[in-house]
Amino acid sequence: RLDVLAVEIDRQQDLLFANGSAGAPPKLLLVLQGLDTSGKDGTARSVFARCSPLGVRVAAFKAPTEVERAHDFLWRVHAVVPRAGEVVVFNRSHYEDVLVPFVEGWIDAKARDRRLAHIVAFERLLHDAGTRVLKCYLHISKEEQKARLQARVDDPAKRWKFNLGDLDTRAKWKRYLAAYETALAATSTAAAPWYVIPADSKSNRNLMIATLVERTLREMKLKPPKPDFDPAAVQIV
Repeated sequence: RLDVLAVEIDRQQDLLFANGSAGAPPKLLLVLQGLDTSGKDGTARSVFARCSPLGVRVAAFKAPTEVERAHDFLWRVHAVVPRAGEVVVFNRSHYEDVLVPFVEGWIDAKARDRRLAHIVAFERLLHDAGTRVLKCYLHISKEEQKARLQARVDDPAKRWKFNLGDLDTRAKWKRYLAAYETALAATSTAAAPWYVIPADSKSNRNLMIATLVERTLREMKLKPPKPDFDPAAVQIV
């Protein structure tokens, strides 16, 4: 089923890319959020496995650089949103700036709430400019995260993925879940809905998100653009 969806997503993505020069060019933004090991990389690889890299781009967000910190928190995000006819996957996103700073005590609840309001307005701007915004929170259990972190430590080929800082975040598990609950409740809108995806099963996680992406693309009612020439008058010799 996942492979069937991947083929259909590729077909729809081709149409999306082909319409990139239309009068109101469509775009799709898929936001993937979740705690460490929830599978953001794996989801992107699986869901878009059949797609051309010309029309699908992944933007990953790590700790802000010195230049990024010198601007407002959405500055680095707005620079990488989808261009006309493009699908963009956010591996983490602007939501990091209302989760980590709040849980770590760098901003208070008032500052967080202001940022949440800015995010709602920002996503409305994207929507009004023709971008479909689809947001998925990959919800992993603490037991499954433990198993996946241990697997990284045990496998020499995957140890580079392990960061001791992941253990600090894990120690604040309940605080991060509470921060996520607040953020999702404040920013799930008709223009940019949140979907909570059970992520303990990788295959079911991928299938659910592929289903959402395929359905969203289909709802955009994409059609091949009309050529700017008369096909009947063209003869290839």
